Amino acid sequence: MDNKALASLLFPEKLHDPEYYENLYPLRALPDGAKVTRIAPSPTGYLHIGVLFGALIDERAAHAASNGVFYTRIEDTDSKREIEDGVSSIINGLYNFGIIPDEGMLDGAEHGEYGPYTQSKRIEIYHSYVKYLTEMGFAYPCFCSSEDLDAIRSTQEKDKLLPGYYGEFAACRKLTLDVIKAKIDSNESYTVRLHSQGTGKRIKFRDGIKGEIETDENITDIVLLKSDGIPTYHFAHAVDDHLMRTTHVIRGEEWISSTPVHLELFKLLGFDAPVYNHTALIAKDDNGSRRKLSKRKDPEASVQFYRDAGYPAEAVIEYLINIANSSFEQWRKANPSASYKEFPFELRKVGVSSALFDTVKFNDVSKEVISRFTAERIYESALGWAEVYDSELYNALSNDRDYAVAIFSIDRYTAKPRKDISKWSDIRQYSEYFYSELWTARQYDWPENVSDADRQFIIDEYNALYDPNDDKDTWFGKMKDVAEKAGFAREVKLYKADPDLYKGHVGDISTVLRVALTGRRQSPDLYDIMKLLKGNKS
Repeated sequence: MDNKALASLLFPEKLHDPEYYENLYPLRALPDGAKVTRIAPSPTGYLHIGVLFGALIDERAAHAASNGVFYTRIEDTDSKREIEDGVSSIINGLYNFGIIPDEGMLDGAEHGEYGPYTQSKRIEIYHSYVKYLTEMGFAYPCFCSSEDLDAIRSTQEKDKLLPGYYGEFAACRKLTLDVIKAKIDSNESYTVRLHSQGTGKRIKFRDGIKGEIETDENITDIVLLKSDGIPTYHFAHAVDDHLMRTTHVIRGEEWISSTPVHLELFKLLGFDAPVYNHTALIAKDDNGSRRKLSKRKDPEASVQFYRDAGYPAEAVIEYLINIANSSFEQWRKANPSASYKEFPFELRKVGVSSALFDTVKFNDVSKEVISRFTAERIYESALGWAEVYDSELYNALSNDRDYAVAIFSIDRYTAKPRKDISKWSDIRQYSEYFYSELWTARQYDWPENVSDADRQFIIDEYNALYDPNDDKDTWFGKMKDVAEKAGFAREVKLYKADPDLYKGHVGDISTVLRVALTGRRQSPDLYDIMKLLKGNKS
């Protein structure tokens, strides 16, 4: 076979040779050890939590421990599955979570010297490299129809052979140049396949996360260019990662089985392969067994779930980074006010086994994150969420900003701020007793050891004594006075010393008043609540 003649037949147009692109996209001038990483989503669906997890690891690997580069590349070669606004929704979604690339799609336009960063704009580049592979004898046209491929698959299944287009089953490997030319002249549809050099031996490669992996080398003649001239993912990513000078590819462990194909592509193209790093999947407990977090079954698989519920972006990021590096939790305890970006993230310490998405733990992380927010930030965040999702809450909060900020200030600026709020959708329940328009009839959680008559007596007596100008000591002193009048101990220690002498203690008085005002036994500081409500609600 005259391979150069075949290459000219398949690619009659004038194309640059690989050397041109090697010069156009030179090695990056970066410090030793700097990592170049990328997130390469396809605009075929919503931003998945797994994509966000991968993007976070990519960004941290490039920036946390090296003066590297993190870029986005849009892999839009599957136009049939592409959805409207797929690109913008993914890029904007990453931005909303604070994951900002150095290069790629930024503000609706491409930025950087290694673009285009959208694969559909790089077709000529791919054709140049397929032409090169053809000239080297590593690629050929395949005219097999879907029926032909089905017949091959049926034979392999019947004989219990490895499925695929390889060896004796790669019928178009044997076509002569004259036959190929005749078929092309007859406008027969064809793809261009890799002529794999694999023999089926075992190979090893070093995974940056999982360590040494041993597997079978690739023997399959995978498709490089589809019949419309568009490259497949496998081929396009190899060319792009090389020309964009990617040093570390970080992706889910489901791609391990494809790595032999990718390593062969890099070898035949004459490229140095990047370091592949395969992350474990995020799993979910399903009746005692772990399974992959599902786009179809699990609402929390979509980042839209977190927006709708009102979780702050920082909470999602901190939970995911803790999954990625388990030492983050201890670091956060020692550095409660630091940005997560100060954490010394290490790619090699990413867990090798699947991480369970623990909803309870995630809510705890979110409460911790919100507890570090100022009252003003809580107000603005809750207001922004409510404007979209809860018009009644929005109207209540926006009516008096200072009043709302004062609500969120209660117990906030202390050594141990309260952690009642895990998401902005909690704000209605958290603050409803401050707003008559939000307050609805409910079952009051009265203490069982206080009779109805004593409860009413306590409320009436305290209403008569309450003065919003009292300091906290005077305020609590009056509560003790009411306790004594109602037959309750002024001090808890007095009650514990001789419980038979009293109906209860001053703590029961405060509980009655708390429930009368809030409907619940647990709430922020009662003194501050009363001052805000000015004693008008009883």
